Amino acid sequence: MKAHVSSILLGVRDMDRAKRFYTEGLGWKIKNDYGISVFFESDGASPVGFYGREGLADQVGTSPEGSGFSGLVLTYVVRGEARVDEIMAEAEKAGATVLKPAGALPWGGYGGTFADPDGYVWSLGYSPRGTDQPYAE
Repeated sequence: MKAHVSSILLGVRDMDRAKRFYTEGLGWKIKNDYGISVFFESDGASPVGFYGREGLADQVGTSPEGSGFSGLVLTYVVRGEARVDEIMAEAEKAGATVLKPAGALPWGGYGGTFADPDGYVWSLGYSPRGTDQPYAE
């Protein structure tokens, strides 16, 4: 198995709320809306989509219940500190919970984290040290 993700599916409790957060709040574009699932334009990256939390849990054979930190963090790397600040502000305005405000990171970078309305953690970051970062934009 290769170190590659073909798509990312997030189980959401309220499909309409999740769509509003990502489309109206963060500016994502819907590629396909199948009712029970939604996929967004990926710009060549791994596609991200939503599926009803209970249906997705049933599909993979697990319980839809869970709380606290799941151990999963979605990382979004940008090319400057100002962009980290812009995205953090967009996310907060859209209803995200800021977990760590943007600021200097112990390893020399700059970043912040927020949780979307379903609790998925997004880590935004920038590092001036490397030119081979997996930039999202």
